[in-house]
Amino acid sequence: MSPLTFLLVVEASAIGLILFGASPKRVSFVAAATNFLISLWIYAQFPTGSGGWHFVENHSWIALGGLPEIRYHVAVDGISLPLVLLTTLVTLAAVWVAPAQIKRAAEFYTYLLLLSLGALGAFVSLDLFFFYVFHEFALIPTFLLIGIWGSENRQFASLQLTLYLGLGSLVLLAGIIALEGVLPVEARTFDIPRLTEYLRDNPIAASRQLVPFALLTAGFGTLVSLFPFHSWAPLGYASAPAPVAMLHAGVLKKFGLYGLLRVAMPLLPGGAEAWKPWILALLLGNILFIGLTTVAQKELPAMLGFSSVMHMGYLFLGLACWNTLGVSGVVFLMVAHGLSVALLFAVAGEVRERAGEIRFAELGGLAQRMPFVAVAFLVGSFASVGVPGLANFPGELLIFFGSWKSQPLLTAVVVWGIVISAVYQLRAVRSVFYGDLPQHLAGTMDVKGFRRIPYALLMAALLILGIWPGTLLGVVGPGVRGVLSPY
Repeated sequence: MSPLTFLLVVEASAIGLILFGASPKRVSFVAAATNFLISLWIYAQFPTGSGGWHFVENHSWIALGGLPEIRYHVAVDGISLPLVLLTTLVTLAAVWVAPAQIKRAAEFYTYLLLLSLGALGAFVSLDLFFFYVFHEFALIPTFLLIGIWGSENRQFASLQLTLYLGLGSLVLLAGIIALEGVLPVEARTFDIPRLTEYLRDNPIAASRQLVPFALLTAGFGTLVSLFPFHSWAPLGYASAPAPVAMLHAGVLKKFGLYGLLRVAMPLLPGGAEAWKPWILALLLGNILFIGLTTVAQKELPAMLGFSSVMHMGYLFLGLACWNTLGVSGVVFLMVAHGLSVALLFAVAGEVRERAGEIRFAELGGLAQRMPFVAVAFLVGSFASVGVPGLANFPGELLIFFGSWKSQPLLTAVVVWGIVISAVYQLRAVRSVFYGDLPQHLAGTMDVKGFRRIPYALLMAALLILGIWPGTLLGVVGPGVRGVLSPY
């Protein structure tokens, strides 16, 4: 058994134990901590500087006449391994910060583990069937977690999220079918490495790539909140419980970007080149329009939700440039953004729970009562803005260097997004944690003891990757070069 399969078995076993009456919080924590340690071991064993697939497991699952064989095929390379590590770390932090006492705890933690299981399965799957199904497996508990345990607007938010992501998934499925449809019958397969090898040796005409690429990009783009298919995300994250927002914004939303990087762009380069002007125009909507909308927000979770959508524009910019610098920056920033946004949503959850308030106008001075939480929010905010020494900075820098080579004018415009980020993020820091302390917040208590550890883990990861980015880039680089070659 590949250790990647073991990651899935651990979470599936934990779900089974919870359903048979074991303590939901304790079992979830043990499973999340076990998977984080296993992923660290996998990372330590991964041959730095080596391309190709590692920790491979490949078995036939279903073979039906007239359809491509479906195989259980899992492995990681320099692109997927960092996302696996991100998933296990954010899962551990999300389970750790989840309330000890919560209604219907067994269901809550079961759905939380299902969300994590789906994300892990999608990142390690090399069969398009399992790649798609694992992601769908994660969407169902997301709807339930927001609809049952969310805040004021949870029913509308979960309905909107269901409609958008359900439609995006259907369009994505149509894109996969269209991709298979342009292949000769004898070449049809769900196996991503075999598809990649075949299409590199036997490229199809660019004109026949247009429809499959458009469908895949629309599907993946909706899942990752590409403008203008983004409106599900801010309200969904603002209404979600903190652990759910951490996992979805920090981890699951990266599936769309990963799918573009792993499937759409390398398999259909002619379609990518043809649709590139449209992608560049839409990412400006993410960075400029959504950025300015973020400045106008008056509540902390909503501001973080719009901020998360805005930062997707940088990642699309790196993908559109399709060179080693830009794509390496995309993988690095996916991890960095996942860490920083998970940290920020965790802090927002603490503020909501302990202060009972999320409106900027009713907050202020909380650094006096919650100094540790204030430091955590500062670290997450500085990372989000792209301050040197934290993980987001190397990723954004690589993307800007990569985009400057092919799109210098667009890069000069996009850089203004950093200024917009600084405006809304520092405004949030000032409004929530500094100034006079309102009387109704005088009894607010800080995070104590072991509950500080998940915040410390996320902050430590941001610092390590910011100060020593080579620890991750040594793994990412060969994986990126393998995807780009020979394009």
